[in-house]
Amino acid sequence: MRDPEVVLVMGERSIALARAGVKLGLRAGTKGCIPWAQMETPGAPPNPERFGALSPPALTTPFAESAVAASPLPPAPTFARPSTFEQLAALPDECIDVATGAALIARDTYATLDVERTLARLDELAAPLVAAAPELRRLPPAAQADAVSSHLYGHLGFRGNEQDYYDPKNSLLPDILDRKLGIPITLALVYCEVARRAGVRARGISFPGHFLVRVDPPGREDAAVAVDPFFGGRRLDEQGLQRLLERAMPSQRLVPAEHLAPATPRTMLVRMLINLKWIHATRGDFARALLALDRIICLTPDSVPALRERGSLAARLGAVESARADLSRLLELVPHAPDATSIRQRLEELRAKANVLN
Repeated sequence: MRDPEVVLVMGERSIALARAGVKLGLRAGTKGCIPWAQMETPGAPPNPERFGALSPPALTTPFAESAVAASPLPPAPTFARPSTFEQLAALPDECIDVATGAALIARDTYATLDVERTLARLDELAAPLVAAAPELRRLPPAAQADAVSSHLYGHLGFRGNEQDYYDPKNSLLPDILDRKLGIPITLALVYCEVARRAGVRARGISFPGHFLVRVDPPGREDAAVAVDPFFGGRRLDEQGLQRLLERAMPSQRLVPAEHLAPATPRTMLVRMLINLKWIHATRGDFARALLALDRIICLTPDSVPALRERGSLAARLGAVESARADLSRLLELVPHAPDATSIRQRLEELRAKANVLN
């Protein structure tokens, strides 16, 4: 783990790099910053007893250790893989690879992390399913979902970390692959990456309070099978989805077109970072929380609440110039904000202070 003072210095540098990357991304046509209000603060760990009817997959592993000749993996992207998070965040949404983003986030903690090797481990996990891909692709979505779940949870042993839900390692890709433990969104990432390599159309769902996966038939959006990646990859029926929704939003009724919409890569990365930011902040590790906020704003540069939070945290940590830049940008975006007067007063106070990093 890096020393907090080093992380703080990195935070200052990261803010400058992020702004440069954002400008580049806007010129290139970056799409769809995710409104901060749509991202929830992590709540209590999920409770399987409150989800309603669940369909567990059979825990046989028909594709494990298959001797069938492996089918070729999907073609590699035509663009060069980003080597920094700033480069990745500047890409159009359709070019962002979530697994690469997750590995780059983990590199903030593990400085020597080999990103390519980390991603290659996903290829290895998927290999038995890839070997049986021709058969797997002929199955209906529910059977495909069960096959992927059986492989990941039954054969490989992945599971949700119910004992230590707020361990930051649950949000770091190399730790998830090492320990086979995670939280809903990170297990969803592994599920989707493994499924995709085998030709199964699996995508994340930014469901309120509990990230899910949907498995669809090719070319259709009206026959999604919902899967809970935290509890063994079990399928959720409509009643189970409604109960899960009520856990986060008691007065809401399930609207499949809204609540089961596929999450964009940017959405997934922002939600992962919000989890990390919240965990670090609650543990008093504000330097790492600041770095997570750097990454969030790199992805969503005009998020007013994120700018407000990062500006306040930067000031608390003595990063005065960064705090001034964020609060000034905040006033540019919402000059008539209800607290605009107090923000201007805070800016005057910051101007009177020397940046402790200089």
